[in-house]
Amino acid sequence: MTKPLFVFDLDKTLVHGDCSMIWNQFLVDEGVATQPNFLSEDKRLMAMYALGDMDMQEYLDFSLNPITEHSIIKVNQLVEKCVLQRILKHVFPQARDLLAQLKQDDVTTLVISASVHFLVKHVANQLGIEHAIGIDLIENNERYTTKISGIASYQHGKVTRLKSWLKEQNVSYDRIIFYTDSINDLPLCQYADEVHLVNPCPQIRAYGFENNWNIINW
Repeated sequence: MTKPLFVFDLDKTLVHGDCSMIWNQFLVDEGVATQPNFLSEDKRLMAMYALGDMDMQEYLDFSLNPITEHSIIKVNQLVEKCVLQRILKHVFPQARDLLAQLKQDDVTTLVISASVHFLVKHVANQLGIEHAIGIDLIENNERYTTKISGIASYQHGKVTRLKSWLKEQNVSYDRIIFYTDSINDLPLCQYADEVHLVNPCPQIRAYGFENNWNIINW
């Protein structure tokens, strides 16, 4: 009996939007992020991400700075509120349908994202996705720092993190089926056995045509 593993990118693949940008807007609205140019700088850095040119540590140093003064417990409370009030309403209906079908068929699902883990895991939990990989952060005095712990799940780091995760499982998967929208995920597309491009960016769409990857519009 075959046992596939369905792997999903998060932002703009399952969610119509970027969870980190939604989170940052939420932090401003909640009065947690007070830097005057916080949202404009966020947009500038995310434009670099869309092109595949972002320095992830630079982005985290900027975007996570507002929460470093708060306890992990407080941050997680804010994340839960943000996910419930701001993010879930942006989940693609087609994504919900697919995830529901996979759950019914008892298929293992994993979301792997370049967003920070505390955000990814909350969204995954709400969507019924069993496993979640995001960027892990070094913690200090019961607070998150802006520093990456281990390998960032970004670009080729997603492949590294997925391989490490697979080694930890007691199950062997015969096929990895990957859904994404982003050029940043080209390494994981090339690693996966089957690729579905969801509303793909122009750069990854070109690779999709070359490799006969399935292109879908949600």
